[in-house]
Amino acid sequence: MAQVPQTFFDALAVRTWCGLALRALGRAREEIDAINVYPVADGDTGTNLYLTLESAATAVEAVFAGHAAGPQAPGEGGEGPADREPSVADAVRAMAHGALIGARGNSGTILAQLLRGMAQVLAEGDGGRPPVDGTGLRLALRHAADSARRAVAHPVEGTVLSVASAAADAAEGAEGDCGTVARAAYEGARAALAATPAQLPALKRAGVVDAGGRGLVAVLGALVEAFTGEAPSEAVLPGPYERASGPYARVAAVEEWSPEAPAGAHRGAEGGPAFEVIYLLEAEDDAVVRLRTRLDALGDSLVVVGGDGLWNVHVHVDDAGAAVEAGVEAGRPYRIRITHFGAGDVHTGGERPPREPAQRAVVAVVPGEGLAGLYTEAGATTVLARPGEAPASGELVEAVRRAHAREVVLLPNDADLRHTAAAAAEQARTEGIRVALIPTRSAVQGIAALAVHAPERRFDEDVVQMTSAAGATRYAEVVVAEHQSWTMAGICQAGDILGLIDGDVVVIGADVTATAESVLDRMLQAGGELVTLVLGDEAPETAAERLEARVRESYLAVDTVVYRGGRQGALMLIGVE
Repeated sequence: MAQVPQTFFDALAVRTWCGLALRALGRAREEIDAINVYPVADGDTGTNLYLTLESAATAVEAVFAGHAAGPQAPGEGGEGPADREPSVADAVRAMAHGALIGARGNSGTILAQLLRGMAQVLAEGDGGRPPVDGTGLRLALRHAADSARRAVAHPVEGTVLSVASAAADAAEGAEGDCGTVARAAYEGARAALAATPAQLPALKRAGVVDAGGRGLVAVLGALVEAFTGEAPSEAVLPGPYERASGPYARVAAVEEWSPEAPAGAHRGAEGGPAFEVIYLLEAEDDAVVRLRTRLDALGDSLVVVGGDGLWNVHVHVDDAGAAVEAGVEAGRPYRIRITHFGAGDVHTGGERPPREPAQRAVVAVVPGEGLAGLYTEAGATTVLARPGEAPASGELVEAVRRAHAREVVLLPNDADLRHTAAAAAEQARTEGIRVALIPTRSAVQGIAALAVHAPERRFDEDVVQMTSAAGATRYAEVVVAEHQSWTMAGICQAGDILGLIDGDVVVIGADVTATAESVLDRMLQAGGELVTLVLGDEAPETAAERLEARVRESYLAVDTVVYRGGRQGALMLIGVE
């Protein structure tokens, strides 16, 4: 179906662009992964760009959904249906924030800053000013390219930065509407992409163009389609970079890659760091300035993007602990991801040797760093979810791929993630992976399922046993009420302590431990053999000791296990099985 063109860069244009860009990156993901050589040949640039854009698109859709749920008629306090579309400022800020919190990898982090740079200009066109036209788009592309370059500690030519700058340069020379400017930017980016092997020796030796730049070309192609209604034809690059499997894929007739060859980059190939460290950081601007200096001394591929108190930090280091510690000194780091570059993941080196997939794996969504460690120790591949920042389906699909197994058991551990997990499972099945989704509604149900997991059993039998264990576990949580609300237990006020069993509020109290004791008593009235307590960072230090004592003194033959969940949102998770 032909895309309806957009005249101005309004909220609908933002939504359309994000949707088209996500589809474009989805189509190109495998090709981009295959040409990922610089700075690390870890074959994930396409996937990281897709996940970053998916987070941005999801945030934009949430803004539209929020406005659609608002007043629908003048008599209801609004201005009718026309008032139900968000402003361009709302849309672009959501896009930028979504990309920032969902950014993955080096290229994804840079893409997040490109989108943020555009948003800073496009949002200025709101508030009674004329709609954003071609002139505004030119300014946005220029600011995006410049801000992305500033975010990288040591910019290297022949990368996505060069492609972004070329797109902005070409846009500045274009006169006309948004469609004309977008097409000029796309053509400039495509020409710059073709030139990247001549700028970066690592690309020339491997016979590929820059993977991040290839992804940006796809995103700009989607921008053209959003404004013209027609997808630009992707011309095949000239010379040795042409191949039937894709215009930008690697070719067979190139000189053999040697990891010992000079990389011509910030660090040598053999001296490349062993870990990739990524985290979100809440910190002030001056603290981030000091953080940049410290991380730059620790490693390379340093990119710090964001602002207004929230940052996304990406760096390659040998000492992952020191990189995280630097974040702790600067502010509050969370969503910490540490990836070890294996022997085949050589910096600016060749491809990884293929490894045989495992027969079976477990992928689980967990709400805190402490539980992530627990699940990982039990052999699961984890996806970290924070309050208000649920993982998207693409992130779950990527975790299934990362598990590298023929059979995967997926534990969403949240009732609200049921549909997201089902979509991820369906996508993984199309890739030949056998996936079973167990509808766990809490991390404590996931713990129970993981406890009986036995890879040596037949897949169906293992899934049945895990499902049975999860279903036999009642779950509860103790949280702080955010605002006044009606509940099944009465009216709560902001700041009250709420005890929920199976998702329903059953206790409203003023003391965390006392509320937890009431919840436990209610749960154990129906019997139980094992109590699982997962304490968040903000739970009282004496809570575990008091609750263990209560179970020991009041309920014979009931055991208690305690885990530390870290920053998990809830003060406490409770399971009884």
